[in-house]
Amino acid sequence: MIVPLANLSNCLMAGAAGDCIGGPMEGAVSERFRLPTPTWNISDDMVLSLATAKALLATRTVDPAAIAAGFVQVFSQGGIPGLGASTLKALRDLKDGVHWALAGRRGERAAGNGAAMRIAPLGFFLDVSDVSSRRTIRDVCRITHHNDEAYVAALAVLLAMQMPQGGSLTSLAATLPDTRVRDVLLQLAALPHGATSEQAALLSGTSGYAPESVPLALYLAFTATSVEEGIIAAVECGGDTDTIASMVGQILGARGLSPPREWSAQVPCRAEISELCASSIDSNR
Repeated sequence: MIVPLANLSNCLMAGAAGDCIGGPMEGAVSERFRLPTPTWNISDDMVLSLATAKALLATRTVDPAAIAAGFVQVFSQGGIPGLGASTLKALRDLKDGVHWALAGRRGERAAGNGAAMRIAPLGFFLDVSDVSSRRTIRDVCRITHHNDEAYVAALAVLLAMQMPQGGSLTSLAATLPDTRVRDVLLQLAALPHGATSEQAALLSGTSGYAPESVPLALYLAFTATSVEEGIIAAVECGGDTDTIASMVGQILGARGLSPPREWSAQVPCRAEISELCASSIDSNR
């Protein structure tokens, strides 16, 4: 089920809050939660998510070429903070004129979470249960990550966004291809009720490797009752905190939940998100 455009603002704002809050603690083994001071900053997670959303809203379709062009535009305007090796390689190639279908990094080192972290806006335009939609999702992932694990991780994020209320990690995993992402997701789903986020993180791992960070983000999103709870849990797990917290926020925001107002007030791209989402709702009437 395609996510209503009315939830796009919550998705992007919650994702931005997770990115900003998780950023200063990225790489930590485990941390007690604290809010950033004095200013909040977004990283590649939200820069590329916003670029994806803009391309989709401008064309009203999912066009990998338009999305890639949007990435090149923001990259050419002064770089993007926090880029991983695979995304950086792809953006440099795209800027030099390489076709979007050939720019993405290949091999085991391309199994990072860079595709999953920016994929959420597609959930407002594509029905993930449709076979042709999945091919399009794979193409969008391949702009930067030409790798099956990276694709399945991104697919899992979209499935989580579009899953009906009451859905489980087990049922989500059952719809995924046979990959490490699915295996880790099933292991997390088997944790006993009441397991802590730290226990989940020890089981999955918290690095930028997609089969670690994405299943953990899904687990935290499925067990949290609010954006605040999910982001706090993601940050306290340590590791790739900005991306994991951003993915948790985007999934919960797509379900209609919003971050605390005091968090939204600190997000540096809040005006951009508000303007983008207001125009999308107006044009959809």
